[in-house]
Amino acid sequence: MSIESAAVHLAEHLREKEYVEIYGHHDADGIAAASIMVHALIREEIQVRLRILPHICPCDISSGNATVLCDFGSGSSDLPDDVMVIDHHIPRFEGEFHVNPRLEGIDGEHELSVSGAAYVVAQHIGDNRDLAGLALLGMIGDRQSIKGQNQDIVNEGIANNFITPGNGIPLFGRDLHEQLFTALNPMLHGIAGEEESVESLISSYTIRNETDVGRLLTDVILKISPYHNADSMLSLWGDTWHLERGAVKDAHSLAGIVEGCGKSGKGILGAALCLRSHEYLDEAWETARAYRLRVIEAARHAHPLKNNPLIYEIADANAISGVADAVSFDGLLHHPVAVMAPQGDSYSVSARCPQGVEKDLAAILSNLAIECGGTGGGHYSRGGAKIPRDKIECFTSGFLEACA
Repeated sequence: MSIESAAVHLAEHLREKEYVEIYGHHDADGIAAASIMVHALIREEIQVRLRILPHICPCDISSGNATVLCDFGSGSSDLPDDVMVIDHHIPRFEGEFHVNPRLEGIDGEHELSVSGAAYVVAQHIGDNRDLAGLALLGMIGDRQSIKGQNQDIVNEGIANNFITPGNGIPLFGRDLHEQLFTALNPMLHGIAGEEESVESLISSYTIRNETDVGRLLTDVILKISPYHNADSMLSLWGDTWHLERGAVKDAHSLAGIVEGCGKSGKGILGAALCLRSHEYLDEAWETARAYRLRVIEAARHAHPLKNNPLIYEIADANAISGVADAVSFDGLLHHPVAVMAPQGDSYSVSARCPQGVEKDLAAILSNLAIECGGTGGGHYSRGGAKIPRDKIECFTSGFLEACA
């Protein structure tokens, strides 16, 4: 079965429903995917209920209601068979309604996000080509490449005037000051989170309210060069995307807002923007800004566990995925990295492979979690785990052995 066939099968099943419950993972990809499904179903006069969660388990699912899971579910083998799953994680779910690029030989790691998969489903529910911009948010949020089926979706958005490509600084922010001050990928060492440094940089290259962005970026690159590789530094200038139907027009900013709201426990706020509401736009911007500054602060205080650079410990469990992204994206690591933080009676763990590092983190985290009495999994190059506090030594020693 091709991804199109799987999408048609799911779309036809959904069109028969009067009410559907939609669950989305709390990152940009999951929230965008869930929002795409909300748009598509409401347009067919199907009632929906949307919830955004950090993870899913069978006890979360309402018995008797049609249920769609977006960006989680594939890794679970104990979900009810009638649950519908749109995902791009390594599949273990064996239900009839399962749209996942990995099942069809498509690279779900790089070439089709879950928001992209949801977009494919939405096109078989109705004419939803205007949602291509939402699919792009997931590609940006999960750092996927604009190639393969992702490229097809973006091209369709461009052809229909819903996405306009450009060039610029592809960072979150309402202005240059905020782009530098809250920069996470790459995290600008000595600049991000440093008010005086940002103001000094901008004022140095601003004359009569005109900023020489080229010279400013050259100075930024010189300042951060000891901490970043060439690819990381070159990412400060590149493709940008204007979303004609977006509540925020800049795709990188909207992806950052949705991600920040989701990771701050306000996923519905991020979804509201994906559903094109402007009512809470200011709150969403400030929530995302605060989240990014929280991650920057946590990254500053991250310290290697027992002086081993493969594992970092921080105090803020809500910042682990952002810190893991920032640490791995800088480009100077040549091995996987895990960031962990205590959370209740467990440790939350987020792991990443820097570009060019080949380790199957999904398998490593899943196997270690089983061995240590927790849960874990994810993608080949990025994943997460929840480990009981009294088993964290079991996990860290296993991770070091697997990734050394």
